[in-house]
Amino acid sequence: MGTIEERILKSETHIFKAVFPSTTNHYDTLFGGTALHLMDEVAFICATRFSRKKVVTISTGQIDFKKAIPAGTLIELVAKVMSVGRTSCKIHVDIFMEQMYSELRETVVSGTFSFVAVDENKTPVPILDDLEL
Repeated sequence: MGTIEERILKSETHIFKAVFPSTTNHYDTLFGGTALHLMDEVAFICATRFSRKKVVTISTGQIDFKKAIPAGTLIELVAKVMSVGRTSCKIHVDIFMEQMYSELRETVVSGTFSFVAVDENKTPVPILDDLEL
């Protein structure tokens, strides 16, 4: 299985999306709820890849929307494990925006999501086997 540090490196998750008009608001920018949905999804995938257990979102930290994301751009969501507890982990997510036809790339949204590992009864369980901690 490797060390915690190795698991963290291997679990880093990237998702790319094109921002189409169907995901924008009346300002023609990515709807905030859609951004949060995508962030929670990539954070969930990262937490699952890290733990290889059933996990559920238990909280979000501060989400910073630094710049609007217009339709017709590309976004990359990057999720990384920030910290690990006995039954939980915290994932940091950045959304990077890229212009489709230029090299411009910038961080536009950042936030954290916390997950807890659960069993079939939704009871918290150790996120990693004790031998790995």
